[in-house]
Amino acid sequence: MKSHKLLTGAGIGALMFGMSTAAFADNWRYAHEEYEGDVQDVFAQEFKRYVEENSDHSVQVYRFGELGESDDIMEQTRSGILQFVNQSPGFTGSLIPSAQIFFIPYLLPTDMDQVLTFFDESKAINEMFPEIYAEHGLELLKMYPEGEMVVTADEPITSPEDFNNKKIRTMTNPLLAETYNAFGATPTPLPWGEVYGGLQTGIIDGQENPIFWIESGGLYEVSPHLTFTSHGWFTTAMMANQDFFEGLSDEDKELVREASNAAYDHTIEHIQGLAGESLDKIQEACDECTVTRLNDEQIQAFKERAPQVEEEFLSMTGETGEELLNQFKADLEAVTEDAE
Repeated sequence: MKSHKLLTGAGIGALMFGMSTAAFADNWRYAHEEYEGDVQDVFAQEFKRYVEENSDHSVQVYRFGELGESDDIMEQTRSGILQFVNQSPGFTGSLIPSAQIFFIPYLLPTDMDQVLTFFDESKAINEMFPEIYAEHGLELLKMYPEGEMVVTADEPITSPEDFNNKKIRTMTNPLLAETYNAFGATPTPLPWGEVYGGLQTGIIDGQENPIFWIESGGLYEVSPHLTFTSHGWFTTAMMANQDFFEGLSDEDKELVREASNAAYDHTIEHIQGLAGESLDKIQEACDECTVTRLNDEQIQAFKERAPQVEEEFLSMTGETGEELLNQFKADLEAVTEDAE
């Protein structure tokens, strides 16, 4: 198990000191939720490279645990301590309820090309979400998929009935909890830093994450049965403190946008084939691990439970959520029609 060190009081003091001394040096601070070499880190490092090669600015990247958990880095971004943050809607959902749309199961297609086209062309993603995030003091720069969600548990999962009495770890996201309620499990919110130990000690019976995260976090070591349910994709968002962004010169705003675009393109290329490589690593390292891919009939049993999650999303988000969901579906329909 990897050692996860959260920020101490001394660390916060050092960060604040660096903020005051580096303000005139244009040292931008950027935090994300993952480990070195993981997808969010790949994005952040490419953003850093582009900024530093095309300006006199520098970018300091903080990985998971260095400044706390996901809620901590969002709070630091909104307060202006950090300039940039990369955070999944799974954690942003409590702050921005409509961001939970990504947790309506079976809304997104399973085909990666279609998913990537959707993120490139979707009006919901590229026009509606920036306005929604702006209402919370955040400048949304990019949304992108990291990988298909995979469930790990203490035994193989092939039907909703297999989730009965299973405590499945979820992010602190009300709609994700509703998804696992619908699937028949007992959703159990837990900070990421406690997941490995929770699986190891039986506090929780399973969790969901993209396969590269299951591999890099070693989750397969304590949760060896992997199930590809095809129910969704892990999505994340890169954003800036809005006051900071609006205070930039036009030249620096363009630099940030160009760096975000470069990081997006680099990251999308990076995730091609990443799931297969990560699964190969798991199977090579773990003799007791099993891999279950649900067939169409098994998937249908889960799909039949999805409408109640959609209804809960609409109940949580009202008119904003309804407009967003309608646009989401229209955008998805356009993508799937073009693919036929």
